[in-house]
Amino acid sequence: MTHLAPARPVVLVGSRGDEHVSRLAHRMEALGVETFVVDTLAFPEETRLALTEGLDGITVNGQPLGTPGAVYLRSIYTHPLAFGVDAQEAMDEDWRTTLVAFREKATLLRGLLGRWEALGVPFYNPESTAWRLQKPLQLALLAQAGLPVPETLWTNDPEAVRRFAAGRRVAYKPVGGGAATQELGPEDLTDDRLAALEAAPVTFQALMPGEDVRVYVLDGEIVASLRILSRAIDFRQNEERVESFELPPEVAQQCLRALQVLGLRWTGMDLKRDAEGTLRILELNESPMFLGFDARAGTDILGHLARGLARAARTPRS
Repeated sequence: MTHLAPARPVVLVGSRGDEHVSRLAHRMEALGVETFVVDTLAFPEETRLALTEGLDGITVNGQPLGTPGAVYLRSIYTHPLAFGVDAQEAMDEDWRTTLVAFREKATLLRGLLGRWEALGVPFYNPESTAWRLQKPLQLALLAQAGLPVPETLWTNDPEAVRRFAAGRRVAYKPVGGGAATQELGPEDLTDDRLAALEAAPVTFQALMPGEDVRVYVLDGEIVASLRILSRAIDFRQNEERVESFELPPEVAQQCLRALQVLGLRWTGMDLKRDAEGTLRILELNESPMFLGFDARAGTDILGHLARGLARAARTPRS
């Protein structure tokens, strides 16, 4: 009979009010794994951190955490625009002091996460991968690895936009996300409209009219692949049906390769078919939402993630 090694505690980094965190904590506890939530949305107002000079000198709300068995990073809420953060009143009152406070919060939290990474704790996913996930770099790295990505332009140059859009359909969206993808029209190519690029750059991408696909990969295994049926250019909040389907073997290998290229243990990745039927990779998300897909498609991504964290917490490390 095989006996599993006892699991060390698993740390979930995020907000207790985030259903992804609370549901994951509940599932971990059902597996018999001790779980500790570091509520980063409540830091520094409520969550108390104390770090000493040793790498494992870490105390949260008076409890020494030391070296956990695994860490799941949902969010550290280190910017006034971060989802779930309400900093409007503070920004209106004194934006400079508020930004300094967010900078100090970010520095300590990243130091905390960096310590665990330096101690060899398995991360889902570490902050150290964040630089590779910026979309202008992420897609370039995937393309360099020979993976199919859409032809894309990131720019604030009006003439570059006109050249890119000549003779084809183009979609546009923010560089950092946060707004729906739209199709570029003739009215968007006027001097007045393109003058908006002086305020911020924009992503322009060859429009792909085919189906949307979401793939979840965990520890080198595809745990769910979903077809999202929608008549909208951007399927978010426009889903008509979500259903499981089996990826073609070649596409499955491309998804696993993309995870390796970007150095992730866990991701939800978006793909879309171009006019010729090729599935192209739009992005890999380091902290994807999944509960809605579980509910609509009958998958158990939550269970896969909980079991993956439990395995990591039970795996001996030198």
